Amino acid sequence: MKILKFGGKSLAQPHGFAAVCHIIDQHHREGTPFHVVVSAIDDTTDRLERLLQSAARAEAYQADFEQLTQLHSSSADLTAEYTLIDKLLEGVSLLGDYSDKHRDLLLAQGEIIAAKTLAHQLIAQGLLACFVDARQLLRTTATYGQAQPLDTPSRQNTRSYFQNEVAQQIGIITGFIGSTLTGETTTLGRNGSNYSASLFASYLEASELKSYTHIDGIYTANPDWVADAQKIAHLSYEEASEIAHLGASILHAKTIIPLLEQQIPLRILNTFKPDDCGTLISGDSSKSGIRALSVLEKTSLIQITGKGLLGKVGIDARIFEALAQRQISVNIISQGASERGIAFVVAESDTAQALESLQLAFKADIAAEDISSIYATEAVSVLSIIGQDLSTFQRSYSALINNQIVPLLISNTVTGHQISLVLPQRQLKKALNIVHGEIFGIDKTIHLFLFGVGTVGRVLIEQLLAARADLESKKNLSIRIVGVSNSKRILFNVHGISQQWERELAESAIPTAAQTVFDWAEQQHLGHLIAVDLTASSAFAESYPLWIRHGFDLVAANKIANTLSFSFYQRLREDLKKYLKEFLYETNVGAGLPLIDTIQLLHQSGENITRIRGVFSGTLSFLFNAFSSESTTLSSVLQRAIAQGFTEPDPREDLNGNDVARKLLILARELDLPLEMADIQIQNLIPPALQSVTAATFLQSLTVLDPLYDRIKSEQEAEHVLRYVGDLYGDLSGETPANLAVKLISVPQSSALGQLQGSDSIFEIYTDSYGDRPIVIQGAGAGARVTARGVFGDILRLANKK
Repeated sequence: MKILKFGGKSLAQPHGFAAVCHIIDQHHREGTPFHVVVSAIDDTTDRLERLLQSAARAEAYQADFEQLTQLHSSSADLTAEYTLIDKLLEGVSLLGDYSDKHRDLLLAQGEIIAAKTLAHQLIAQGLLACFVDARQLLRTTATYGQAQPLDTPSRQNTRSYFQNEVAQQIGIITGFIGSTLTGETTTLGRNGSNYSASLFASYLEASELKSYTHIDGIYTANPDWVADAQKIAHLSYEEASEIAHLGASILHAKTIIPLLEQQIPLRILNTFKPDDCGTLISGDSSKSGIRALSVLEKTSLIQITGKGLLGKVGIDARIFEALAQRQISVNIISQGASERGIAFVVAESDTAQALESLQLAFKADIAAEDISSIYATEAVSVLSIIGQDLSTFQRSYSALINNQIVPLLISNTVTGHQISLVLPQRQLKKALNIVHGEIFGIDKTIHLFLFGVGTVGRVLIEQLLAARADLESKKNLSIRIVGVSNSKRILFNVHGISQQWERELAESAIPTAAQTVFDWAEQQHLGHLIAVDLTASSAFAESYPLWIRHGFDLVAANKIANTLSFSFYQRLREDLKKYLKEFLYETNVGAGLPLIDTIQLLHQSGENITRIRGVFSGTLSFLFNAFSSESTTLSSVLQRAIAQGFTEPDPREDLNGNDVARKLLILARELDLPLEMADIQIQNLIPPALQSVTAATFLQSLTVLDPLYDRIKSEQEAEHVLRYVGDLYGDLSGETPANLAVKLISVPQSSALGQLQGSDSIFEIYTDSYGDRPIVIQGAGAGARVTARGVFGDILRLANKK
């Protein structure tokens, strides 16, 4: 004997009934006896509940009632059920109220309609089926809305009925409903149809209960919320009960109890994938460790605090007695070791009653100031990790904190194999995805928002898209560019932008704004957020603290944030520390060269850096390398650099030395030197007469540069060449002011600086340990591809820290 249970979604028209009938026909052909338990069709119970509320408020409900009858269009005779519904609603509308008893009678019609409709269709197909009203079998307490089965009479009724009345027929049994000993209709509460099925499986000593739903089984998390959720093949009764108790929507803890007593296996299957194996729940499980994440929504956190709780006997008993009198169930409980505070979770709908009952129960204690407050934090949810050991929880907890999700309460079970977190409801989906990714080894997903789609931005996107599949397969790392923005508009795609992003960005109607990004990321419940700044915008750089406070790590090629006032620089670092965020900017100075990382490691390890000198600008490197090695004029080399795109549109942005000065200042601040741009001596390569003219006039006057630089070149010593350098020297310990200079110098052609070629950059790092033989870092210091690759490297560094 088997029991088949079909949920409301399975029976939804038009395809549901056909699929259910096909499954029943297949089981009939197999020859094993079975009976069927059904829920109300689709959302019938909710519809009936809404009709009842409308009638009680004297609102028009007839149109919705008519719609309900059309939803259940069938050749089965449902006249009695619809007549009863109509009369009940009419009476409620006249009285303006209803009792729990009348509510149960109304809601019961949903299951009766479903069972009659299915039985009628099966008979029409030639199967020997019959409608079974569970109210004839299942006797319950008179606790309307939450009736409890009376085991002895229910078992006797069920066995007698199926032995004598049904014989060889397939019984189509109403779930969810029963009746009192005097015959009044009752309902079994939430998940009542599944509970009915497990009760009938127990009473009839079934070999198996098959519960058909609209999903493939029980998952490691809600698959509607977590795209990477995995189906669980096998669970023990205990594991399933924990998952159900803590919020699984397709399973309720009370469903497990009758099955556990007789060791009847439960298999959860998809009605629309009948050949899938689903999830088996039985006496043992083939796996150990963390099994699933379960969520409980629509809850409130009640907290009681006060000095009078310390050491006083019976406080807990008084709390739970007060709540029990109002039939309020408590979920998660936490109590401080000092007993100065007690917190627990109740259903959101019970919040007002819980506070009222506690205020009344502790009225004297409040007056005596032994209890200082009793209050509720509403709109919270519970995220439970089934099988989680507290000793291994650190990784998940750190991931939550890094994403600025701080649990309101953490509870660990006595067995030590389950942790529950009470969280703000708005953070639940985000937290669920983060913890699921950490626990189940699914690809870690990093969500990037790129700002600035110039040359470097386009190349970076190209590199990221090309590497995506390789990172996912080899590193279990998914880097998704979910936002791309220029100065006017932004493009969002939660799954990651496509190769057509430029066209889609041009067509986007969403204006670029920080708050728009924050709102969208929150709506999508995204974690592991990185904002990538490829702009040259001062306003964006000044807004970095805002991004940090909204949970973003930062990667920047834009060097402005590191060269604003030192007070801003310090506040930015303080915010990073406070909110546990990272800011990486390796490309600020040496493009793709590992310069900043090297300096940070040396400085943090205690190595005394005594000098940093080098050619910081790829543009000026090309300019003076060519000018020094060729018999040519500076203006000719400058025109070549402009033609090859090495310079800014106005070359004075390169020639005035400010860019090199900013890079030098960044390195000085890495050594904790509290310096400003004003502390740097900068040699402007542009003659005063050309510094304030228009860009067009300057470009027409390049030859004015030649006499000056021809003379400087000719006055050098033999075998020397010109280099424009940044130089940080003097006392770099911070005790006395350091020296910072940006200037044109002449160096021996045989030196490291003198041998520089093309547009390469070079940096010399002098330390106590290395003496007069500096660490030399040399290579391409400019160019879109190397800069993009450096930014990519920073993104990977951040991703690996997540």
